[in-house]
Amino acid sequence: MTTPTGTLAPPIGGLLESALYVDDMARSRRFFEEVLGLRAMAAGERLVAYDAGAGGVLLVFPRGGARADVRTEDGLIPGHDGSGPLHMAFAIAEDDYAPWLARLRAHGVPIRGEMRWERGGRSVYFEDPDGHVLELATPGLWPNR
Repeated sequence: MTTPTGTLAPPIGGLLESALYVDDMARSRRFFEEVLGLRAMAAGERLVAYDAGAGGVLLVFPRGGARADVRTEDGLIPGHDGSGPLHMAFAIAEDDYAPWLARLRAHGVPIRGEMRWERGGRSVYFEDPDGHVLELATPGLWPNR
């Protein structure tokens, strides 16, 4: 993409982090670890960082708990927060679609919707305990995946 100065923007290597803001960290940890099987890479009062596969990280913050800037001797992390039902999707293999449906149902997670995409991908939508709309999507949803 050309910038206003006429130069090309350096390439983006991928989406590194996505964040969700939750009301009950213990409840959310149980959901992300026990239902989705995500591995916590770091955990503290301010956040839990999960390995979301393919080099991606899911950051889970207590709602309102990350609004303040964090200053260290190494730099500054700006404060942030979010509200309302946010959305994010996890990439899964086509062969894992049915097993994921079975796992969600076995854990009593209601399915909000399913979609068959024009390019051949499939998605299943469900909510985490805070009402965030999560999606498991197979290849074929977007032309770059």
